[in-house]
Amino acid sequence: MNTLQAGDKVPEFTVKDQDGNDISLSDYKGKKLVVFFYPRASTPGCTDEACNLRDNYSELQAAGYELLGVSADTQRKQTNFRNKYDFPFPLLADTEKEVIDAFGVWGPKKFMGREFDGIHRKTFIIDESGTVERVIDKVKTKDHAAQIL
Repeated sequence: MNTLQAGDKVPEFTVKDQDGNDISLSDYKGKKLVVFFYPRASTPGCTDEACNLRDNYSELQAAGYELLGVSADTQRKQTNFRNKYDFPFPLLADTEKEVIDAFGVWGPKKFMGREFDGIHRKTFIIDESGTVERVIDKVKTKDHAAQIL
């Protein structure tokens, strides 16, 4: 797992969001972007994290940030997740793991004594030129916006 670090240039990507729209890194050129990776839509930790970002969305926007959520869920799962919790930001349905691999967040995990490969919950703060400014490795799901701000 070769995770992007602060100072790394983010590779260009284009992936469908929950509505089937193409979302590319270049769409955010000149903007500060928060890309948060979560293991699975509608699971407790992922819901806490995304709802915390939703609840603090106006503060994040006031600080100049755009948000993108990413998991390997299907468009339908992402749509249901977004609609159920009324998220104001796009959720990428990265079923081919294009963005997940580009950021290096797929790899071995341990959960309840089991080992398996999956998405590591990480958040990347990207500057206006597409360079990683900061990586949040230890995401606090219920207080994530504060970690970003």
